[in-house]
Amino acid sequence: MKLPQTGGCQCGAIRYEIIEAPQLVYTCHCTDCQRLTSSAFSLGIVVPDRAFRLTGVAPRPLQRTADSGRVNTRLVCPECGSWVCGTPRDGVVRVRAGTLDDTSWLQPTRHIWTRSKQPWITLPEGDQVFEAQPPA
Repeated sequence: MKLPQTGGCQCGAIRYEIIEAPQLVYTCHCTDCQRLTSSAFSLGIVVPDRAFRLTGVAPRPLQRTADSGRVNTRLVCPECGSWVCGTPRDGVVRVRAGTLDDTSWLQPTRHIWTRSKQPWITLPEGDQVFEAQPPA
């Protein structure tokens, strides 16, 4: 993986730059992510807040209460509706990995909310697997 990494929404109104390597690449198999992506899971990366910079139009915040009771805020493009990232929390930003310009280097090593994963998904041996939200 080369740094910086860049990405953005589908229409290009929002762009971002990542200047440090992600701390984690993960898949989320929750039913909410399945609905949002029209797929079997979403793919995300966790990057330090200090290493992530949004440019372009201001994203629109969308809030949702998770099964844990925590309110999550997604940042979406006000033009095309693409979900780009979440709001910074605990010093990190969770970025939707599919919005990267180059996704060829992505390899998830953590899988969360696997109790709702599709039955045809096989998880790699040795990866971290959590039936629900992993402990902080």
